[in-house]
Amino acid sequence: MSATGTPIAVITGASSGIGAATARHLAAAGHHVVVTARRKDRIEALAAELTAAGHLATAYALDVTDRAAVDAFAAELDRFPSVNVLVNNAGGALGADPVATGDPADWRQMYETNVIGTLHVTQALLPALTASGDGTVVVLSSTAGHGTYEGGAGYVAAKHGAHVLAETLRLEIVGTPVRVIEIAPGMVRTEEFASTRFRGDEEKAAKVYEGVAEPLTADDVADTITWAITRPSHVNVDLLLLRPRAQASNTKVHREV
Repeated sequence: MSATGTPIAVITGASSGIGAATARHLAAAGHHVVVTARRKDRIEALAAELTAAGHLATAYALDVTDRAAVDAFAAELDRFPSVNVLVNNAGGALGADPVATGDPADWRQMYETNVIGTLHVTQALLPALTASGDGTVVVLSSTAGHGTYEGGAGYVAAKHGAHVLAETLRLEIVGTPVRVIEIAPGMVRTEEFASTRFRGDEEKAAKVYEGVAEPLTADDVADTITWAITRPSHVNVDLLLLRPRAQASNTKVHREV
């Protein structure tokens, strides 16, 4: 915790969407949030917003796929008395092509961000989380990590990797003062996820949510993440899948016409 006894929470991919919403929710719950992402202007604006609201926030530009940068970031965190929470949120999807024609570069990028990026930051911060005496690692996976769908194999493979990372880490560090929580959202409508997946094609992005009355929002997921983190220390939410009521599975969605 900080010198004032405030728990420190690191959030990756905090420049928009679920990451930014999680920073707001954790700050409101009393955490000093350290927000990281590649887009320095976005996280600095977020940190300024939170500070203006009376919260504690620090921005740090970071590419989680760059191990040297991650290690340098971990060293910077030594100035805090402890690190209590890590939310591995950085990730994302690229393309919706079938296996037969999928771009290996897209697959590689998704794996590097969703899995290797999570590995980098978790490895770098795990000693500090353990030393805190009450640490929490959150892996934001997806329902895609628990079931596949046509056109999603690259993203599904990456999120299955994130799921297995969390599940295995939990087995390996049992008995230490660190919890491992996996939050797996289904259909979430944020300002960038689908647009990024379809490389700015807003028409394709809109079709993902077409006819769905109420997809999840970034705030819905952030509220869930914060709830899991703020359970008593002996309570571990191993895995929590959440979907909008209109989504029964990755392939079964009610759409109003």
